[in-house]
Amino acid sequence: MGDVLQQLLAVTAAGPAPEAEARAALARGRALLAAGDRDGAVVALRVAAVAAATQLEAHNLIETNALAWAFSEVMGVDARIDPADDVYGFFTGYGTWSSPMRDYLADGWRTLSELLVLLERAGRPLMGCEQVLEFASGHGRFTRHLVKALGPQRVTVSDVVAQAVAFSTECFGVRGFVSTPDPAALRWPGRFDLVFVLSLFSHLPRATWSAWLGRLWQAVAPGGVLVFSTHGEEAARRAGVRWADDGFHFVAASESRAIAADEYGTTFTSADFVRARIRELTPPAASWRTEPAWFWGHQDAFVLARPPDGGLA
Repeated sequence: MGDVLQQLLAVTAAGPAPEAEARAALARGRALLAAGDRDGAVVALRVAAVAAATQLEAHNLIETNALAWAFSEVMGVDARIDPADDVYGFFTGYGTWSSPMRDYLADGWRTLSELLVLLERAGRPLMGCEQVLEFASGHGRFTRHLVKALGPQRVTVSDVVAQAVAFSTECFGVRGFVSTPDPAALRWPGRFDLVFVLSLFSHLPRATWSAWLGRLWQAVAPGGVLVFSTHGEEAARRAGVRWADDGFHFVAASESRAIAADEYGTTFTSADFVRARIRELTPPAASWRTEPAWFWGHQDAFVLARPPDGGLA
């Protein structure tokens, strides 16, 4: 194993191989796996994992086969990544990230830490939530870490992209259901102590923004909480955006390849706009709080508590 470690360190030090060499290494890694040579396979696959053209396929082979020094071994989570994951694609598009796989996985852990502290501040600890819905969950960037904290039996995911839901239910063992473009058409499979909606309201057009807030509020069990995020003042400042008089600004563009831009673009909302929508909820929130620029250092967080005896619509 010591020789393998030295070889892996040498691969990292050498940097990306030319694409043809990386593809040959990927094929060699597959053949060595089939022959039962796990040490040889991991060295070959690491060569492929350093090169952009083959890195995700090589990464998933290392994780699926639990080879030495897999991310799953270090992080204690299922570290497989769906090639269709738009968020992972976002990470690969920025040259400032030296390892998109590492940074993608670490970013999910960061979200968990931010949510844990947010809920503690609100007096609603995550570990006290028996049933949690992660809505607009994507391909599991955050889900894998939530499962480590709570176990799969307490987690349900939902997304409008069916493949994303299938990937999370298969890989992480959670329950899941496919959402709908129309909030009125969605039927909840139950009520949840926590409904967590990260970076959905930062993408919705005006036509569905309020409707989705009201619909998600109905998924919260009595005494439970709804947590969602928005592009607020700090995000608008960074983007050079000025919202309209009603505090709303929408651009039909996003990183998603699976959802039409006019349904899922980029949205900026003022605090006054969000507060007005919160006041429209039925039943009214028993309490609510906001933390500016909380998630990722630029998305505002809102925590809404449903009344313990609030009726369920």
